[in-house]
Amino acid sequence: MALFVITGFAMRLDKFICKSTELSRVQARAAIHAGEIRVNDETIIEEATQVHENNCITLGGQRLVARPSRYLMMNKQPATLSSNVDGVYPSLFHRLNIERADDLHIVGRLDADTTGLVLLTDDGRWSFNIIRPRQQCKKVYRVGLRDPLAENVAERFAQGLLLQGESAPTLPAGLEVVGPREVLLTITEGRFHQVKRMFAAVGNRVISLHREQIGSLRLDVESGQWRHLTFDEVRRLDPGAAQPSEE
Repeated sequence: MALFVITGFAMRLDKFICKSTELSRVQARAAIHAGEIRVNDETIIEEATQVHENNCITLGGQRLVARPSRYLMMNKQPATLSSNVDGVYPSLFHRLNIERADDLHIVGRLDADTTGLVLLTDDGRWSFNIIRPRQQCKKVYRVGLRDPLAENVAERFAQGLLLQGESAPTLPAGLEVVGPREVLLTITEGRFHQVKRMFAAVGNRVISLHREQIGSLRLDVESGQWRHLTFDEVRRLDPGAAQPSEE
């Protein structure tokens, strides 16, 4: 299993306690409110306090050390939710046979009917650096369309589209034609239902959507399966994210 040590992290105190003990979020907050947590020899009673790797954080006099972070890729199946809980469809977390799965969150959610690459981690800094707009992290989607692609769509996507309800156009997107009704779309944003809305804006309709790539990371597991990322894969997506664990 690939494990990495957090470097330069900043996180909420209650999250840090959960990441360094067996306490639940509710139990961690209770310990904080009871004055049982000290940060650099100061009692802290606010769970949202930001703590850093060089802080000395103790519970009952024992210094806490966060567990190594985890980084996973999964091939999301259709009719599953990018959520930690079930809804109309089951959560994709049902496919994770891993300890403390609830500690993980999804980096770049997909609609219930969209398949393909999702990333999961318990490292909030890493996920933020991937999804923040200025990172310009490329996402590649294989798109099945209702109608053949119009001749000028690639040019319009490259220029940016003003979607309904938006005040600013989309960032330039790349379009590679695979077949009359199939394309590879590369975008660097993650607006609400963006891919579907982009094709709707040019008079077409998405009938299938599959994410194949995020940044330099290509999906390489079967539908419904997952694996840990390697150290190099983690660093390529965010060079300052982590160091290998000594474990």
